[in-house]
Amino acid sequence: MLELTPKEIVKELNNYIIGQQQAKKSVAVALRNRWRSKKLPAELKEEIIPKNILMIGPTGVGKTEIARRLAKLVNAPFVKVEATKFTEIGYVGRDVESMVRDLVETSIRMVKHQKMLQVNDKAKELAEERILDEFVPPAKKESSRNPFEMLFSGGIGTSQDKSPEVEAEPQVVNTGREWWRKRLLNGELEEELLEITVEDGAQPVMGMFAGTGIEEMGMNIQDMLGNLLPKKQKKRKVTVANARKIFTQEEAQKLIDMDEVITCAIDVAENYGIIFLDEIDKISGRGQSSGPDVSREGVQRDILPIVEGSTIVTKYGPVKTDHVLFIAAGAFHVSKPSDLIPELQGRFPIRVELTNLSKEDFRQILTEPANALIKQYISLLETEDVKVEFTEDAIDELADIACRVNSQTENIGARRLHTVLEKLLEDLAFDAPDVAEKQVVINREYVKSKLDHIVINQDLSHYIL
Repeated sequence: MLELTPKEIVKELNNYIIGQQQAKKSVAVALRNRWRSKKLPAELKEEIIPKNILMIGPTGVGKTEIARRLAKLVNAPFVKVEATKFTEIGYVGRDVESMVRDLVETSIRMVKHQKMLQVNDKAKELAEERILDEFVPPAKKESSRNPFEMLFSGGIGTSQDKSPEVEAEPQVVNTGREWWRKRLLNGELEEELLEITVEDGAQPVMGMFAGTGIEEMGMNIQDMLGNLLPKKQKKRKVTVANARKIFTQEEAQKLIDMDEVITCAIDVAENYGIIFLDEIDKISGRGQSSGPDVSREGVQRDILPIVEGSTIVTKYGPVKTDHVLFIAAGAFHVSKPSDLIPELQGRFPIRVELTNLSKEDFRQILTEPANALIKQYISLLETEDVKVEFTEDAIDELADIACRVNSQTENIGARRLHTVLEKLLEDLAFDAPDVAEKQVVINREYVKSKLDHIVINQDLSHYIL
């Protein structure tokens, strides 16, 4: 885990998310407190639990992005789950414990990837040896006499008929191998075709368990069958370049200890894992629903022990959730945070309200982040040799249109910019391969000509923008 100060965390988040400084500050403090707790004595460290966060704000203002970027920043296992996908115990559907299993799976993939990177150099060496084996098979020991000849001559078992085993000429084999090795290292064999034998990674589909609350049982049955049945192998014709990748992957798998990976991954998930519970407002609103939604409060009760801290049984062993950081989010248009059951409210002591995006926010989102939308579209069209330039007044107009459409129709936050830009550049993207003019300047007049008639016609903009 990276040891970043709260100010450094906020600075990094500013590279991707505009505004919402209070939310960034809250998650930065929560993350730093994790680092602080690790410095404490063991008996006190166990007593300090993460302060879970509840983000309140409309869609498209950065709730999910803040959590996702935060996890990526500190290289922590991260899982985003929709609260609406879970059902109360007794109903058919995903049970809430699956979020912890998903977190463990994510943690194992991360730790395994890190361990494989550590042995990558050794794996590459072994992969090259396997490639050389394909060109120059290793010398095999062979008897100088046919065993059937010895049998019929009646000499088996007698000392006079025992003949020493002889090997293929090692000097010749080594010389040929070094010649191939030199060519391989010089990159002369990259496009040569090889027929290699690889393990067939296809696994039987346990369709009967999909989407049910017992998907873990399906995975366990699959694991048992996989251990009992021999692994299938298949032959593939690949280039040397691809064979190197395949062999490196296989050799790295052999070099790492999966028991150690699992132990380390569970520890990382328990102490650094982040679970993002989205759409939590959709399971609130007590006493206001009927029919299939009657289980919503039951889902809250099922989520509660996980957030409070409990031990969940996974196929890799028990996992404690006491120190997992939970970040919940919801728009709370219809309901309000106080509609959640009191026990669950108490487990999210930090409340952050994210604000609606202003015209200036839209303008910054278009230009400032490392992954700014305008930068993305310019790069996409450059692949067709079309150079697109956005003037300052065009960016102002786009921000103004996005702000107006959000206020007149449904407020979907920054996602409105995707729809506006797609509509603006639709014709240009369509004609880009054949257009004669490779230099395109997009100014205010260009934006108005493409979008004004849609914005004015509110009925039409309701469906298009």
